[in-house]
Amino acid sequence: MLLRFRVSLPDRPGVLGQVARAFGVLGADILQVTVLEREAGRAVDDFTVSWSGVLGVDELRERVSVVPGARVEGAWPTREVPGANPEFDLLGHVAADPERAYQTLVDALPDLVSAEWAAAADPATGRVAYASWAAPAEPLPADPPSRPAAFSENARHMITVPLPEAALHLVVARAQGAAFHRVELDRVVRLVEIVSLLARSAVGRTPAQA
Repeated sequence: MLLRFRVSLPDRPGVLGQVARAFGVLGADILQVTVLEREAGRAVDDFTVSWSGVLGVDELRERVSVVPGARVEGAWPTREVPGANPEFDLLGHVAADPERAYQTLVDALPDLVSAEWAAAADPATGRVAYASWAAPAEPLPADPPSRPAAFSENARHMITVPLPEAALHLVVARAQGAAFHRVELDRVVRLVEIVSLLARSAVGRTPAQA
């Protein structure tokens, strides 16, 4: 299985190697390391690892936590395959069929940011326009922010982004793992901006132009 580990560690030479060895001792194969932030003498990294599952995830957490100064902020399953460039696949599908732009975005986002579900709903009525598998019947948080935001509420970690051109509000959520980092929020916002531009290209098309 693929797992995502978010680790906060001292930003000094040798510590990353110690964390890598800690994973290797228990047979976890590191497929990708993503640096989320480096400030105040610490770094926050996301490790994507291939794990046999013979031992529990807690065993891996404990092993990594033995590294001096390292702190595991979250561990959860992911379907984001390193090196697959899923953003390009998403944008390619949207460009091919811009009339389904937002449905395609909602379907793809959970895998793109290691979330569990995504949905787009009317913020005034709560009516769901588009939803991925596993999305709840009422996906929006109470009084969703008017600007893109990442926060936690009712044991869920969420990203919410307004879709003004569609009069909808997008939410991406996970209950497992760490809260969404600002890097993940920025990634979703940029994808929304590009998808919205592609969706706009479908408005007003005549059959001859399609």
